[in-house]
Amino acid sequence: MRGTDVLTATTFTDAPGRPLLLLGPSLGTSAETLWAVCAGRLHGRYHVVGWDLPGHGRSAPATGPFTVADLAREVLALAERIRPGESFAYAGDSLGGAVGLQLLLDAPARVSAAALLCTGAKIGDVPAWHDRARLVRTEGTEAVVPGSRERWFAPGFADSTAAVAEALVGALRAADAESYARACEALAEFDVRDRLAEIAVPVLAVAGGHDRPTPPDSLAAIADGVLNGRLVVLDGVAHLAPAENPEVVAFLLDQHFDEERSAGIAVRREVLGPAHVDRATAGTTAFTRDFQDMITRYAWAEIWTRPGLQRRERSLITLTALIALGHHEELAMHVRAARTNGLTDDEIKELILQTAIYCGVPAANTAFRIAQRVLGEPR
Repeated sequence: MRGTDVLTATTFTDAPGRPLLLLGPSLGTSAETLWAVCAGRLHGRYHVVGWDLPGHGRSAPATGPFTVADLAREVLALAERIRPGESFAYAGDSLGGAVGLQLLLDAPARVSAAALLCTGAKIGDVPAWHDRARLVRTEGTEAVVPGSRERWFAPGFADSTAAVAEALVGALRAADAESYARACEALAEFDVRDRLAEIAVPVLAVAGGHDRPTPPDSLAAIADGVLNGRLVVLDGVAHLAPAENPEVVAFLLDQHFDEERSAGIAVRREVLGPAHVDRATAGTTAFTRDFQDMITRYAWAEIWTRPGLQRRERSLITLTALIALGHHEELAMHVRAARTNGLTDDEIKELILQTAIYCGVPAANTAFRIAQRVLGEPR
C-alpha cells in the first residue's frame, strides 16, 4: 500500500442483507456533501456506503504519493471488509469515476455493474494537473475555490441551491492541501483509454450537458469503448451530477443496479429504441420520476416480459388499444416499436383496417395518417 492508508466510509443506508453499493467522490468533495441527498432518493434495495479520498471528508491525510490504482485497491479492501468475497455495485463521479474504471479493469469479478458520472478514461492535461498541485501546495485549497465553483456547477445552480453549493465548497476548503495535490498528480498519470474494450461489466456513463472538465464526448467514449455501455446526458448539469440533480441520478442508478428495474429498462430500450428511452430518462424530473419508475417496473419489467405472448403480438394489441383510445403521440412511438418487434408494414396496415370496423373509421383514418408518416421515416 502506498500513501492512501485506509479510506474512511460513510454508511448512507444500513441494510446488511442487501446488495452493496459503493459511492465514490469527486476531487475536492466528500461522500457526504456529494452523495447524501442522492443516496436518500434511491428506491432500490441496497446497502449504500460512500468513501472519502485521502485528506477529504472523514479520511485521514495521505502519507505519501498514490495512484488511481492505489485508490481502487483501497476501495476493494473496503468492500472486502463490508462483504467478504461478494460482488458489489459501484458509482463514482469524476475521480471517483476514474477509480471505478480502474476497479473494472483490476477486479472485474468483484464489480457487478458500474455507473460512471462526469468522468473520463483520461481527465484533463498532465501539465495542468501538476500546475494545480503546485498551486495548492503553495496557497492551499482556497486558491482553487473560484475555479472549482465555475467548473462544478451549471449556470444558476449555486444561486438556486446555495446550501448545496456552499456545502461542497466547504468540503473543498476543508480538504488537506497535500492530499489534494497528490490526487491531482494521480489524475495526471491516469489514462486507460486503450483498455476500455477489456471491460465487459455493464457500464452506465452519465454526462452533464454543461460539464467542461469531462464533457459528454468524454462519457460517450467510455460508453462506446466498453463492451456493454449506455450513455445518458443530463441537461442543466455540470460536473457534480449527484449533487446537482440527485433525483434523476438516483433514478438512473436504480435503473442500472436494481434487478427488477434494470430488466424493465432493458426491454423498454429494445422495444422503443435506445435513443427514445434515453431522452425520456434524461428528461425525468422530481415530479415525473415516480411515474417513469412505475412504467419501467410494471409495464416493461412485468407485462412485456411475460411468456404468454410474443412481442409482435403485444405490439398488435397495443396498437389497437392506442387507436381505440386516440392516444396519437403514443401511437407513433408504438408504430416504430411494432417494426422493431417484427411486424411488417402490410401487417400494420391490416391491423388499422381491422380497427376501422371495431374502433371507428375516424379513428382508423387518423391512425393511417400517423402510421404512413412514421413508416416513411428512414430506418
